[in-house]
Amino acid sequence: MKKILILTTALTGFAVSASAQELTVMSWGGAYGEAQTEAHVKPWSAATGFPAKMVDSDNPATPIKAMVEAGNVTIDVASIEYADAIRLCDEGMLEPIDIAALPAGADGTPAAEDFLAGAVTECAVSTDIWSNVYAYDTSKFTGEAPSTAADFFDLEKFPGKRGMRKGAKANLEMALMADGVPAAEVYSVLETPEGVDRAFAVMDKIKNDVVWWEAGAQPPQLLADGEVALTTAYNGRIFAAAVTEGKPFQTVFDGQVYEYEGFAIPKGAPNPELARQFIAFASTTQALADQAKWISYGPARKSSGPLVGLFQDGKTEMGPFMPTAAANLTNALPSSYEFWVDRDTELNERFNAWLAAN
Repeated sequence: MKKILILTTALTGFAVSASAQELTVMSWGGAYGEAQTEAHVKPWSAATGFPAKMVDSDNPATPIKAMVEAGNVTIDVASIEYADAIRLCDEGMLEPIDIAALPAGADGTPAAEDFLAGAVTECAVSTDIWSNVYAYDTSKFTGEAPSTAADFFDLEKFPGKRGMRKGAKANLEMALMADGVPAAEVYSVLETPEGVDRAFAVMDKIKNDVVWWEAGAQPPQLLADGEVALTTAYNGRIFAAAVTEGKPFQTVFDGQVYEYEGFAIPKGAPNPELARQFIAFASTTQALADQAKWISYGPARKSSGPLVGLFQDGKTEMGPFMPTAAANLTNALPSSYEFWVDRDTELNERFNAWLAAN
């Protein structure tokens, strides 16, 4: 059913003038999808009166690329990883987004100055900073517990299956940090054939004991089911399982690889102007701070930081669980989108060949 609206609300300051189907946002499902639904999708729909829904994907960049190539786009907004946003934009698969059209910070600071450096690109607006970490079930370790990146790859010291995301990205970086490469030198090492060989050699140590996962909801489940002793994961998923479900899970931030996640508009989206209005709404100071009430990902605006307080349970302080907390950054690596835009295909081909080899 079509809905025709011409309205400006005092609540949001955003005008909606369109005749279109409901707005469709694609994200990653699970705790992250819930956070965006509660902080962005529902409030936008309530404020504007325009219908909106969330749909899930294991990795929204994949179906978005397929839709655009097929000329059959059914999604208006997609939440995608930073490197994918750059790559898809370069390939002409995303609509441009003008940073000047984004709302100023709560204190009046222009968006270009209020967003963290690099958070807004030609085709995407970052909403949060998330991290690849690893985690374990504390009930399974009675003595010394894992605490470093190296521990993840040490089957002798900490025996048991490992869970890892099925792909090259973040795994190669974590492997090098586990092998003693300082975070600041990881990409310079990984740019060389010898560095790539070194990373795969580290992963060789646990290859036969890895359970590969593809969806963000899988690592907490692998831990809960006892299928793995340790698993890489998105930090917010482990936080959600521990805090909202009471699971005895511990996150290890040593060797974490963190990056931006952002909203983008696929080329050929059914409602591109509404999509821009939604992104403007979702990227306000308050909206980004509100998302942090639902999941432990840091907001991409400077003005949002001071507004981050308690989890939606009303008692858990979010600060210590953020990837950007000072204590969690002692051995941390910001993911290099430049590196992965240039080498994603090459290194994933190498990864798949490695995976298939005996």
